[in-house]
Amino acid sequence: MTESNKGQKPTKYGIALFPGFQALDVFGPVDILNLLSKSTNLELAILAPTLKPVSTSLEAGGFGQSIVPTHTYEDAPSDIDVLLVPGGLGTRDSACIAVVVAYIQKTFSRLDYLLTVCTGSALVAKSGVLDGRRATSNKRAWKWAITQGPKVDWVLKARWVTDGNIWTSSGISAGIDMMYAFVAEVYGGEVAQDLANASEYRRNTDPNDDPFVEQSGVAS
Repeated sequence: MTESNKGQKPTKYGIALFPGFQALDVFGPVDILNLLSKSTNLELAILAPTLKPVSTSLEAGGFGQSIVPTHTYEDAPSDIDVLLVPGGLGTRDSACIAVVVAYIQKTFSRLDYLLTVCTGSALVAKSGVLDGRRATSNKRAWKWAITQGPKVDWVLKARWVTDGNIWTSSGISAGIDMMYAFVAEVYGGEVAQDLANASEYRRNTDPNDDPFVEQSGVAS
């Protein structure tokens, strides 16, 4: 967080997209922000390699949904406060995510917060900004994810992990719990609970409550 922004609540959000992103990794957390924006002035930048719609499918014409970007990584706003990086099958395609990795390397020092969902942490780990930090990722992709950042202190049994201004969550739906926890930390616990109530969502408020380690078969 920059000195000038200390004590201020973030208002400018960015989403780092790439082909093959996981839908709920994005739409879960962003829907929380949609509701938050009704009481707090927020701005959203959707970043992608080009301005062409970005699909959740890696295959041309495959089953998926697309998002229309607002900016490319080259012309992204310089004042983004919070960057959200989703996971998905696209994180395994090095060529697909190269521009995202480079953008994170260039931009991280300017961000107030960096949030990742699922294997988004594996993507970010490739940038080096997670080196020496605690982080988690999708348990079903765990063995692959941790190879992307050998200098990261990977935390297996965690729904989400906070280390300084970096928040990382476990697989897919865990991003929703992480975002509610982030909203509670930054905007207030009552605000977060009101948003969860409005969505009729029962929050997991314990970052260490992760029942999916055992289900995934990953050794502890």
